Amino acid sequence: MYSRLLKTPSESVLLFGPRGVGKSTWIRERFPDAVVYDLLNSREALRLERDPHLLFDELKTFPSGHWVVLDEVQRVPTLLNEVHSLMENYGLRFVLCGSSTRKLKRSGANLLAGRAKMVHFFPLVSAEMGADFDLRLAITQGTLPLSVTGTDFLGFLTTYAEVYLNEEIRAEALTRNVGAFSRFLEIAARQNGQVTNLSNISREAGVSRSTVQNYFDILVDTLIGYWVVPWKLKQATKQVVHPKFYLFDTGVARALSGRAPYPSTQEEAGALLETLIFNEVRAFIAYNQLRYPVHFWRNHEGTEVDLLCETGVGFVAIEIKATDAWQKRYSRGLHRFRSEVNPRSCRTYGVYQGERRALVDDVLILPVSEFLTLLWRGEVI
Repeated sequence: MYSRLLKTPSESVLLFGPRGVGKSTWIRERFPDAVVYDLLNSREALRLERDPHLLFDELKTFPSGHWVVLDEVQRVPTLLNEVHSLMENYGLRFVLCGSSTRKLKRSGANLLAGRAKMVHFFPLVSAEMGADFDLRLAITQGTLPLSVTGTDFLGFLTTYAEVYLNEEIRAEALTRNVGAFSRFLEIAARQNGQVTNLSNISREAGVSRSTVQNYFDILVDTLIGYWVVPWKLKQATKQVVHPKFYLFDTGVARALSGRAPYPSTQEEAGALLETLIFNEVRAFIAYNQLRYPVHFWRNHEGTEVDLLCETGVGFVAIEIKATDAWQKRYSRGLHRFRSEVNPRSCRTYGVYQGERRALVDDVLILPVSEFLTLLWRGEVI
C-alpha cells in the first residue's frame, strides 16, 4: 500500500482520473465515514436516474459538513443538480468521482462552477513509490497500482485494455463501430508520444479524418490520453503545427499497441521514457495546484525540445533521451530555444538513462532518477 500525494480536500471536489489509478482506494482511506453512492452498481444508477430527487431526500437529514461520495458520477449527470442544492442549502460536502467527462460535457451537466474544485488523479508516481521505483519496470509495465503490486502485470494490462473497450466504449455507446475504434486504438498507441497527423492515421485505420478526430476526443474524454500542443514563439513565422498525443500510462500504451508481452525495443524506449517523464511532470503540477501548461517546441527545421513549461519566473526546457550516454548534439534544441528567449529566464535540462550528472554548455544533464527526485522536491518547476 503506497501513500498517495494528493492532499485530503477541505471542500467539495470533482475528482477525475482514468480507471485503475486508485481513486476509490484513496477515497476509502481519506473519507471512511462518508456516505457512498456507487454508480457502477447498475441497480443504484438506474434507481437514481429514474428519480434524481431521491438523492436529495436521502441526504438532507445529514449534518452540515458531512461528506458524501458519488462514485462514477458521469453515469447519472442529472444528480449534479441535486448535489448543487444539497451543498447550497444543507452545507454537505461531496467527492464527485469519475473516469470520463464525455457524458457530463454532452449533457450540459451542472459542473458546480466555483463550488467544487476540479482535481485530477494519476497512476503511482516515483515520489509515492520511493525505493520501490524501478525505471525499467515503470517503462515496460507502467505504474497503475495493480500493475505495480500484482503478480501478473501482463494479465492485468491485457484485461485493462479489454475492459476499457467493453465498459467505456460499448457500455456508454461512445462509438457504434467498436472494431474500427479498436484498430485506431492500436495505431494511436504505437504512435504515442509522436507528432500526430490525423490524415495519416485516417489512411492507416481505414476511417475518415473526422472519425479519427472523434476517436481521439473519446480518448481525451475518458482520460486515457491527452494532447500536448507546440509552444509558439511570438516572433516565429514557421513552426510545427501538429500536436503530440500521449497516453496516461506506459504500460497501458504497450498493452493497447499489442507490445506488452514483448521486451521494449530501442525504437519504443524513447517515446515510453518521454511518456513517463511527461506524466510525472503533469502529476507534480496537478498535485501542487499549479497552473502551468506543458508543451513541446519544434521549429520548421526539425529542431526540437521535448518538454517545455513556462512558469511564473521563466521557462523550463527539458530534452529526454533513452540512452546511457549523453552526446552534445542532444542539446541542440535546448541551445536553439534559449537563443529565441531570454537565456537568463530559461533553465535547461537533459534527462537520460546514464548514472552521472554533468554540466555541458550550461545544460544540466541528469539521470532519470535524480531528475525525478529534484522534480518532486520542487527544484525543477
